Amino acid sequence: MKANYMLKVEDARAVDIQKALQAAGIKVRSIQEIHKEGEAQPAVPGTSGTGAAGAHQPQEKK
Repeated sequence: MKANYMLKVEDARAVDIQKALQAAGIKVRSIQEIHKEGEAQPAVPGTSGTGAAGAHQPQEKK
């Protein structure tokens, strides 16, 4: 049987989660981080770290 689950953790890395599940006899196909709470880190130095929502928008000509 194949199933998808969403898991919320504190103080854990994907590799730690995978090892724990495999130790319990659970075959892991993939682990993907979809959201990280906490202080955002800028993707590019000198940017605000707002991602696509903060991407450059052309200004309207007056």
